[in-house]
Amino acid sequence: MSAQGEVRGPVRWRAAMEAALYGPGGFYVRPGGPGPAGHFRTSVHASALYAGAVARLLRWVDEALGRPERLDLVDMGAGRGELLAGVLAALPPETAARVRPYAVERAARPEGLDPRVRWVAAPPEGTTGLLFANEWLDNVPLEIAEDGRYVLVAPDGTETPGGPLEAADRAWLEQWWPGAAGPGGGRAEIGRARDEAWAAAVATLERGLAVAVDYAHTREARPPYGTLTGFRAGREVAPVPDGDCDVTAHVALDACAGPGAGLLTQREALTALGVSGGRPPLALASTDPAGYVRALSAAGEAAELTARGGLGDFGWLVRPVGIGPWPEEKG
Repeated sequence: MSAQGEVRGPVRWRAAMEAALYGPGGFYVRPGGPGPAGHFRTSVHASALYAGAVARLLRWVDEALGRPERLDLVDMGAGRGELLAGVLAALPPETAARVRPYAVERAARPEGLDPRVRWVAAPPEGTTGLLFANEWLDNVPLEIAEDGRYVLVAPDGTETPGGPLEAADRAWLEQWWPGAAGPGGGRAEIGRARDEAWAAAVATLERGLAVAVDYAHTREARPPYGTLTGFRAGREVAPVPDGDCDVTAHVALDACAGPGAGLLTQREALTALGVSGGRPPLALASTDPAGYVRALSAAGEAAELTARGGLGDFGWLVRPVGIGPWPEEKG
């Protein structure tokens, strides 16, 4: 079922994305089908090493919190719950027994999901633990601007110029996307809605660590024509807001950051969490051939997760709340 009939265009891009992704029959909420994993590859789907790394991060948070009786794990934009399932499987039983996992997702709960997982539409208030958002912010709908005006889009993807920018959106561009707010400023993606969404998510965390992982860019290197695109069945396609493809844009994580936050690449973050693409010693092939093959496979998966020019370039926005910074400073 397409969401095309839910919006009569042209409308501004934020409304079009909202309908195409989350409206009736929208890309992320339609029942059945393979889910997001059937259309694009994320770090979660690339290797179980990723869930293992998040499990180690959760254990670090657990220690920083003094091993509380209840340890919350909140997965923003949980998809079909794959990351939560992997993290729970990777944790020591004693830690897993104290974890209260939440999948924050607007789609219906999938069949067969671990019954321990609480399926919710919004992050719960007053949590203590780890709030983790893997490729969530890039699907928070946002406005597109061109030459100081909004861009309108019809359900078939046809764009037309809209009205002048409102004051708040113009101010965001002036601060975070230099030169894009006025005539001749080119095309830009107004990330204000994402800043607000991330701030609201972080505000639900009473103590712990909030992490957002996504395609990202910073103020010093904004893409001159933006990054809006679509994905369908594993292929990049035109961003047509008809509900039949993903519509996504990279995230200005520096604008989202907030006080006390840090920005890393995925390569840096996963290396700190023990994910290494180093090949196993060749001598292992003689003493333990099966072990060597397993280690070689794991090294290949780790290399994909940390590759420069690929998944390793993802941004990690790390925001501690009531605890010390992560990664810990080296002496």
